[in-house]
Amino acid sequence: MSTIVPVILCGGSGTRLWPLSRKSFPKQFVPMIGGKSLLQLTLERVKALGPRVMLVAAEDHRFLVADSARLARVSETTIVLEPAARNTAAAMALAALQAAPDDFLLFCPADHHSPDLAAFAATMRQGLAPAAAGAIVTFGVRPSFPSTAYGYIRQGEPRADGSREVCSFIEKPIAARAQELILAGDALWNAGIFLARTSDFLDALEQHAPDILDACRKSLATAHAEVLGNQVAGARFVRPERDAFEACRSQSIDYAVMEVHADVAVVPFEGQWSDVGSWNAIAALTPADADDNRIHGQGWARGSRNTFIHAPHRPVVALGTTDLLIIDTPDAVLVAHRDSAEQVKDVVAALEQADTAQAVMHRKVSRPWGWYDSIDAGERFQVKRIGVRPGASLSLQKHHHRAEHWVVVRGTAQVTRGSETFLLSENESTYIPIGQLHRLHNPGKMELEMIEVQSGSYLGEDDIVRLEDTYGRTA
Repeated sequence: MSTIVPVILCGGSGTRLWPLSRKSFPKQFVPMIGGKSLLQLTLERVKALGPRVMLVAAEDHRFLVADSARLARVSETTIVLEPAARNTAAAMALAALQAAPDDFLLFCPADHHSPDLAAFAATMRQGLAPAAAGAIVTFGVRPSFPSTAYGYIRQGEPRADGSREVCSFIEKPIAARAQELILAGDALWNAGIFLARTSDFLDALEQHAPDILDACRKSLATAHAEVLGNQVAGARFVRPERDAFEACRSQSIDYAVMEVHADVAVVPFEGQWSDVGSWNAIAALTPADADDNRIHGQGWARGSRNTFIHAPHRPVVALGTTDLLIIDTPDAVLVAHRDSAEQVKDVVAALEQADTAQAVMHRKVSRPWGWYDSIDAGERFQVKRIGVRPGASLSLQKHHHRAEHWVVVRGTAQVTRGSETFLLSENESTYIPIGQLHRLHNPGKMELEMIEVQSGSYLGEDDIVRLEDTYGRTA
């Protein structure tokens, strides 16, 4: 039986889903559907196709990816860490260069939603026959409306292997053109999913984008591999050499290969699918009431129509509104007309240009050992809630400019302070003076939660001197 190796492409910043998605914590990592992230759902969807999964991600997101693989219970994981963003052609080349020549690589975005796992797996396997015949196979979704947010694939003549030839690829069309494509009956939404034998895919890159392939080969020639220890069983990081990879040009696989390659086949996907690419797409995943209002969390709509409220943290009330998107997070709020959903990314760019922290960072920040939430701050002080996973440890560290007070709220903390090590239980506390070497460890079976009060002349995250770290961090 042919071996399918799923390759999950984890790049992208998801700025159209701001303020929920941010550059430091993009949409693919945000718990969004049933308490699970889109990446975790993607991993659960593809792991039935083969025991090995490869992921290509940014260095800054390495622990978010590893944690998603752990939650999805993927048994064998390779995580390739791009030193810089160079679009999908380079990301896919990095993965293909590490696969066996006869493997069939299934390239999937990390941030799509397709809840029918059986239909997804069956459709992907339909692509094996044309891929075995040497084609690069793409998958198209039957369109349900004339969307201007998706690219389209025009289907050509049937092939003997059960797929169809690709007549043409069409970029995101204007509304009138989208309507024409729907009426023509032969167009599919481009799902950005590809299947190909490793050797055939590398041959196509050699033919159409040899410079990209060469840069990726050079970057992997001196790549550094690192096993992740007990974070994910059987998982490892692969770090391509930075200078060689940064010399690679940035281009999508669509332009680099798909639109110019001679042997491309398409297989229609009939199941439910969304690229979860805008707040309108998120709203469509939420059941509507009699007035077409869609509420997530603590939202209230009174005298409103066609209004979506995302309010997981506190009550948010909409009175007499029509066609609005209202997105509430602990440190930023978005209110937009539904017709303006695609413009959110432009606002995020403006906020980032203005050096607004909320354009990039959440108040709650994920860490390989757990998370912290900056709940209050002022002159010379900051208050954080800290959660540490069972068995996890922060680095052995010290600070030059701040002291810290720790209060355990839940669980048990093992504290290293200077030469002493001791346990703290709920409602107990300790003090870490400026310059004192210290470490926090959770020895228990439940999450450790504590309150940290920092005080001092400088409270930035870069005032950390790490002497030892379980996760290989130096800064």
